[in-house]
Amino acid sequence: QMSNGGGTTKRGDQLTEDKLSQLEMVDLLEIQPSDEGIAERLTQIQTYLKEKSAEIDEKFAEKKRKLSTGDELTTGVLKVVKVYLAEKRHIQPGDKMAGRHGNKGVVSNILPVEHMPHDANGVPVDVVLNPLGVSSRMNVGQILETHLGLAAKGLGEQIDKM
Repeated sequence: QMSNGGGTTKRGDQLTEDKLSQLEMVDLLEIQPSDEGIAERLTQIQTYLKEKSAEIDEKFAEKKRKLSTGDELTTGVLKVVKVYLAEKRHIQPGDKMAGRHGNKGVVSNILPVEHMPHDANGVPVDVVLNPLGVSSRMNVGQILETHLGLAAKGLGEQIDKM
């Protein structure tokens, strides 16, 4: 039962799901139910929505302000450019190597491609790891990455054959 209907709903009307679904959002906020508990809950929801809307507007305004003001630069400086240099080196026995998942090891031997183990198609492997340190120390990310890499390689070979 409604004490004050919003929009096309009249005072004292019984609200069904069909009537609620036909109401506009603005009309939903104007409904004042006769049950005090429901009225209090609707007031709380409306207050919560207003607070969240204000928070979102504030965050948007802050992001907009940051984009419009730009960087603080000293007089005479137009733009700051940061350059990071990396040196490409050839590996040698004794060098430490690390993967993306926190695993690390030491290079023990470097062989020419023709001496590396190869698969049935004759494609040599890039790196040979010690089997004692692999399976027990592999995490889910490494296992997933290994399988996805193998699957992508297989798909690439199928596409090359087309």
